[in-house]
Amino acid sequence: MTFTKTTEQDSKYNHLEKMSISELLQNINNEDKTVPLAVEKALPQIENLTVQIANKLKNGGRLFYIGAGTSGRLGILDASECPPTFGVPHELVVGLIAGGDIAIRKAVEFAEDSKTQGWLDLHEYNISEKDVIIGIAASGTTPYVIAALKKCNENNIITGCITCNKNSPLSLVAKYPIEVIVGPEFVTGSSRMKAGTAQKIVLNMLSTTTMIQLGKIKGNKMVDMQLSNKKLVDRGERMLVKELNINQETASKLLQKYGNVRNAIKNYKK
Repeated sequence: MTFTKTTEQDSKYNHLEKMSISELLQNINNEDKTVPLAVEKALPQIENLTVQIANKLKNGGRLFYIGAGTSGRLGILDASECPPTFGVPHELVVGLIAGGDIAIRKAVEFAEDSKTQGWLDLHEYNISEKDVIIGIAASGTTPYVIAALKKCNENNIITGCITCNKNSPLSLVAKYPIEVIVGPEFVTGSSRMKAGTAQKIVLNMLSTTTMIQLGKIKGNKMVDMQLSNKKLVDRGERMLVKELNINQETASKLLQKYGNVRNAIKNYKK
């Protein structure tokens, strides 16, 4: 199989510095419009991996994202949003980035080139065959991620990946690869753009679908969400008002008593 790094190919546009602001925005938007179509082509791969994740998490497993740079940050973003959105423990979905937590804000030089640190980072969490590990790398060539997935395979741990190149080294290592081929970036090689957008879309799909499968949504509502700010408390009250046909004062008292929307619905007595 041939491997062409389309994420590094020259942009379809040139002389960007000569474009007006309007032209730049329009052209970036035109490129962004192609991303959902690329994701659509990868839906069978996304489904295959989601089935594995849901099965493992239903049986006490965990989900790990591992990446470097933008890809690593996107994994951490998705993982960090699962507890407040779905009311799950912070340990259920974990995001790891090459270079450690400091790399979330600042690039750590050469961290992604390590062929040993990825596995060491995962090993700190005592990963096992119950878990699923997803490598995220737009290029599909990040040593930190590839080496970690190889070690997971050796230990019979399910591996998946999200990449934006066809037949990349990462895709060949992952048991359940997802390849979203978005083509050259507007700014040549800037995979924080279309590739990053594609990865975020796929992460949304993986985690949201899995959480629905785990029963964390009722109807179309986040009934297990953490009530960590006034906006979410207000949202919870509105859910109860509509679901139970009660007034807002009663809804507020129920939330205060039971802590979240699901428990309030479950324990409400007319």
